[in-house]
Amino acid sequence: MRANREIYADHAATAPLSPRALQAMMPYLTGEFGNPSSAHAAGRRARRAVDNARAAVAAALGAQPAEIYFTACGTESDNWALRAAMRMQAPKGRTRLITDAAEHHAILRTAQALRRAGYRTQVLGVDRLGRVSAGSVRAALDESAALVSVMAANNEVGTRMPVRAIAQAAHEAGALFHTDAVQAVGHVPIDVQELGVDMLSFSSHKFGGPKGMGGLYVRKGLPLPAGLYGGGQEHGLRSGTENVAGIVGTAAALTEACEAMEKNRAKLAALRGRLTEGILKKIPGAHLTGDPEERLPGSASFVFEGVEGEPLVLLLDQRGVCASSGSACSAGALEPSHVLLAMGLPEALARGSLRLTLGAENTEEEIDEILRILPEVVALLRKAKR
Repeated sequence: MRANREIYADHAATAPLSPRALQAMMPYLTGEFGNPSSAHAAGRRARRAVDNARAAVAAALGAQPAEIYFTACGTESDNWALRAAMRMQAPKGRTRLITDAAEHHAILRTAQALRRAGYRTQVLGVDRLGRVSAGSVRAALDESAALVSVMAANNEVGTRMPVRAIAQAAHEAGALFHTDAVQAVGHVPIDVQELGVDMLSFSSHKFGGPKGMGGLYVRKGLPLPAGLYGGGQEHGLRSGTENVAGIVGTAAALTEACEAMEKNRAKLAALRGRLTEGILKKIPGAHLTGDPEERLPGSASFVFEGVEGEPLVLLLDQRGVCASSGSACSAGALEPSHVLLAMGLPEALARGSLRLTLGAENTEEEIDEILRILPEVVALLRKAKR
């Protein structure tokens, strides 16, 4: 374990910055501070760094460099993709957005904003494992459908979606397809050509890159309207001076993550299996949520009967375990996880969610320590409610 005995099991929230990414960024945080839009030598060096990084990110995703647009985060990428695609499709009479109830709030709240702006939206249900089927998407499609947006992997329960089949269904009906792949990129193989997506969002800090960096893949030939207007950066679609250090760090982290992916996937799956087996064995009334097989390798999500998520996370934090809950405190009241409710869990259970997401630096010793601490904390909270 780490020297301070803090166990970090919240990698779906953010991952530690890769030393390789930091090393790649340092020159552009110090001496190499040129603006990529400048014509002088310092600017040209910055431009080469951005171009090289774009090519590296494109290679990692099976894309062409001109199809990669850098943004400030996954949320910006999602907002841009949905708003711009709907605006682009509206003149064709396609004014309906189709998504699902287990999406990240960056999608669901953008959908709400689009509905207020006069577009139509349809939010599909998911099954008890958190999956939306290609069949349910196909049944919802007609000539009014503009865009289908379904995430590649769920941020709370880790369930992976049948992206390729859903993209195919959307295209057969003449609609575009976008996927929020923030939790998937850098952790499982992603090839935009194989998946057949029109747009794909990603976020750097989820795979060891810097915070404040994201990106949007846009299929070549798709005339997506600009997300930001100004000086014409990012092929004229996302204006603003480029974050050279962040872009370089993103490319370094993603390249490293892809190189180590197979080794890390095997390690994380083994650690997750050890964690899951231990929790279900040691804690009565514990239930694994999400698909037990088709899930992200380091993702384990649970609900505990008779326990609320927020106090559980707080007590774990006091004992040195960093984790998260799908439920959230809103206006003084504990709100149940919208993902778990969409999966059909009772509200009482949906309030008791715990997300443990592992990274390559986690160890078996840390898993065993979690398995020592967590049953004690759950028992303490249940006793306090009696």
